[in-house]
Amino acid sequence: MPAPKRGLGRGLDSLLPSLEPRDGETAHQVEIERIEPNPHQPRRRFDEAALAELADSVRQHGVLQPLIVRRQGDRYQIVAGERRWRAAQLAGLKTVPVVVRDVDDQQMTEIALIENLQREDLNPIETARAYQAMMDKLGLDQEGLARRVGKSRSAVANSLRLLSLEEELQEQVASGRLTEGHARALLALPPGEARRQAARRIVDQGLSVRETEALARERSARVGPRSRRPRSAEVADLERALKEALAAPVRIRPGARKGMIEITYFGDEDLERLVHRMIGTRPAEGAGLI
Repeated sequence: MPAPKRGLGRGLDSLLPSLEPRDGETAHQVEIERIEPNPHQPRRRFDEAALAELADSVRQHGVLQPLIVRRQGDRYQIVAGERRWRAAQLAGLKTVPVVVRDVDDQQMTEIALIENLQREDLNPIETARAYQAMMDKLGLDQEGLARRVGKSRSAVANSLRLLSLEEELQEQVASGRLTEGHARALLALPPGEARRQAARRIVDQGLSVRETEALARERSARVGPRSRRPRSAEVADLERALKEALAAPVRIRPGARKGMIEITYFGDEDLERLVHRMIGTRPAEGAGLI
């Protein structure tokens, strides 16, 4: 019996048939060298051992399920099936079966996310970045995204919060050195060196998530009431509204005389998007701030 699908909400389940060949679609062989990966693929890490195992199967049986691709001039871009394409390369195949489909960038992003979530192949950081990409490209807020992927709003929000971690800590989560539970515990600490020190201790001493949460509470308590002001419900509501309006991680840090609003962005394109959203303009065609 096939393994049951896990982690899929009803919203995603209803989209899964889009990954299957449709009536009237026929597969044909295309040279591997004429195929390139999906630029909207949220997954950045491919398990080498799993790929090698799949390559062994491909050597024996070939690629049984066609890749879904779209035309890019005289080349093809993968919509779904990048693992099969990579395994076929390892197996030494010259061609693979493909089904050509007319798909736009928005659909490419959605299908790549769906395909990976179907197999639970994304690590927590890749999932968070995929959610952020969907919000940006589809103009969704967290509530809309949650409905789209069949998750609770809190699950989506908790995932997106990981993107407010420092880049090196995100890398440790992506590589598996830190779990998602560890990462959430680290978010309770002030950004910067406090988090880095705690992360080093987690790895060096093999701390559990519960031990990490205790460590975060202990270190947060040392900050003292003079340097930390309580966050009111009003501030939390404003922070949430900003996050949804900007589709980006936001942190409001109140102070006695002055406060700070931190907005996290991911690369030059995301920065440009944020600036135009805040000043209420649209970027000129082909123009850029960076």
